[in-house]
Amino acid sequence: MDIATLIASNGDLSFADIDQARDALGGIGAMVGETAWIDEGVAADLPFGRVDHGAARAALEGLLPGIDVVVQATQGRAKKLLLADMDSTMITIECIDELADYAGIKPQIAEVTERAMRGELDFEEALDARVALLKGLDEDAIERCRAERVRLMPGARTLVQTMKEYGARTVLVSGGFTVFADRVAQAIGFDRALSNHLGMGGGVLNGTVARPIVGATTKRETLIAERETLGLDRSQTLAVGDGANDIPMIEEAGLGVAYHAKPRTAAAADARIAHGDLTALLYAQGYRRADWVE
Repeated sequence: MDIATLIASNGDLSFADIDQARDALGGIGAMVGETAWIDEGVAADLPFGRVDHGAARAALEGLLPGIDVVVQATQGRAKKLLLADMDSTMITIECIDELADYAGIKPQIAEVTERAMRGELDFEEALDARVALLKGLDEDAIERCRAERVRLMPGARTLVQTMKEYGARTVLVSGGFTVFADRVAQAIGFDRALSNHLGMGGGVLNGTVARPIVGATTKRETLIAERETLGLDRSQTLAVGDGANDIPMIEEAGLGVAYHAKPRTAAAADARIAHGDLTALLYAQGYRRADWVE
């Protein structure tokens, strides 16, 4: 049987909620097994059969306010490879937008970022255009931005450290910048980090990004390369992100997760976390809170 996991961001998952979900699955012809709590009041598994994942997801998503749903196969549930985006996924901000704030041009850059993340603009062209506008910004602004603006997403470190504790490899792959990503990866505990290099000279940004750019294709290719190096099946991989440039790796992963994501990314993903923090991905893998490394 497959599994639908219900995850309550407010810790208020009730027996009535579970009964409603069971009825919804039964209403589309599913055979529903015995409910199993992961953590009572927070997360529960509903085993089911006879209907496909898409039908089960459609029946459950949006059914219960404040509750995320992850539908997947039972086999390979605990993943052995995690690929994660950084901006608005592992940290709470878009770094380029915050750098632009120090240059006094945040509104115009943030608008381009938003359009690129929605998939309305080519990612590489949009990145080049935004970085060009930062030409001349003192590199001291980067250190200030790191200290004043960069904050880890709730659950980020717990997710990565727990997966590593149980034998997974973790990779941060970002369309953002090495000056941020390397430190974020170290703070969270990722095994590897890939990101873009900002051009600098004379203590200021020179308005360029080094080639090749880490974008959508690189993210997908990195997932495939890491998976093959580890000898893993596709089902053993997890990818999470929020923007359009994350879609190829989300689609390539055994479980692709859209995290508080733009509509196009959410539509492409196997699972959508719209309410909870990143620990929802631990519940999706069957880890009880007592198993977490916090």
